[in-house]
Amino acid sequence: MSLSLQEVKRVAWLARIEITDAEAEAAQGHLNGIFKLIEQMQSVDTEGVAPMAHAQDVAQRLREDRVTETDQHALYQSIAPQVEGGLYLVPKVIE
Repeated sequence: MSLSLQEVKRVAWLARIEITDAEAEAAQGHLNGIFKLIEQMQSVDTEGVAPMAHAQDVAQRLREDRVTETDQHALYQSIAPQVEGGLYLVPKVIE
């Protein structure tokens, strides 16, 4: 797949990018080079290759999932202006 000069200008117009003819020709060359690289990568036979999350076989060390903070619910509720049934009461702001 390759882009024509008109298609490059159309894409630039859609992206609201002001582009001169020389810039459009340079962008056309860069974009067509990218498309050639994509075509080359798509032609590689990947049958039997397992997907991988990382190029190296590494694993992230995980920490133990445990509670490290103390429960301060009662303390926070004691200084709240209004509390009912364990919930904070706030003034109505939308009528």
